[in-house]
Amino acid sequence: MKHFLFFITFLVTSHNAFSAVTQWTDFTLDNGHVFLPITIEGIESRVMLDSGAQINSINRAFIGKHNLEFSKGRPVNVKGVYGVEKRTAYNNVNVEIFGTTFELDSLVEINLGHHSNGMLLGAGFFNSFVVQLDYPKKKIRLVTRDSVDMAEVANVPATTQKGSGMPIAQIEINGVPLWLRIDTGNAGTILVDRRAASKAGLLEKVEGTSMSFGANSSGVNEFATSDLVKFGPFEISDVKVSFPAEGQTTNLESQYERTGSRIGGKRVVGLIGYDLLKDFVVTLDYRYGKLHIDLPQ
Repeated sequence: MKHFLFFITFLVTSHNAFSAVTQWTDFTLDNGHVFLPITIEGIESRVMLDSGAQINSINRAFIGKHNLEFSKGRPVNVKGVYGVEKRTAYNNVNVEIFGTTFELDSLVEINLGHHSNGMLLGAGFFNSFVVQLDYPKKKIRLVTRDSVDMAEVANVPATTQKGSGMPIAQIEINGVPLWLRIDTGNAGTILVDRRAASKAGLLEKVEGTSMSFGANSSGVNEFATSDLVKFGPFEISDVKVSFPAEGQTTNLESQYERTGSRIGGKRVVGLIGYDLLKDFVVTLDYRYGKLHIDLPQ
């Protein structure tokens, strides 16, 4: 992690020694996922940015395609929406992004689809500074915390989840307030648990089912169209919402579980995804759970 933090500091200061804001950089939007170009061990690839992931990861298919071997670290239990699996972790992986070369440790091997998807950057990336994503224009920039008062400008009720430290935000679905994780890795609709869907009156409006794929496995979701979603100062009509089909097991629980203990906090019932974020410029302070949204200029 120390290599990663050094990279973050260098990245911000190298763009402009007198500025705490980087230039806007283009990103690729692929099926709702945010990707940036990256080089891994000298091989050109791309990296997914996922605010819903607490780990940084490397794609198993990428490793296999290029016959790569890395120094192994301690195995990690990866908890996805639909299951938990123990995965191999790697150290001393050489990476180049934004023209800067550094090493990453504790990269967990996961499935990221096609081998062209080399890596995923999660909490380690988002935690170090304020990240601004302009979804309509497909641009990203990084802002240091001393250059913006997120407590002053935030316009969405948000905080960090106790235990996990992940950013969560409150939205309203059909007038029902719900706490959801802010998840740029969720490429689909808003996802809530079945109990929340019932409170919002969605179980009586089911339009169909779909398969959803998590970090480890897949599950069956139902979906319905909400009448109104309130997101910060904005009200959006006819927003699709997904929820697990009856009997489908998920890990959308509201509390963080560690060493057998339970740590209380907000009751988090799902994920905010691309379908809600896609029209906005999203400014996220991951570490302190502050969120601002606005329409692009």
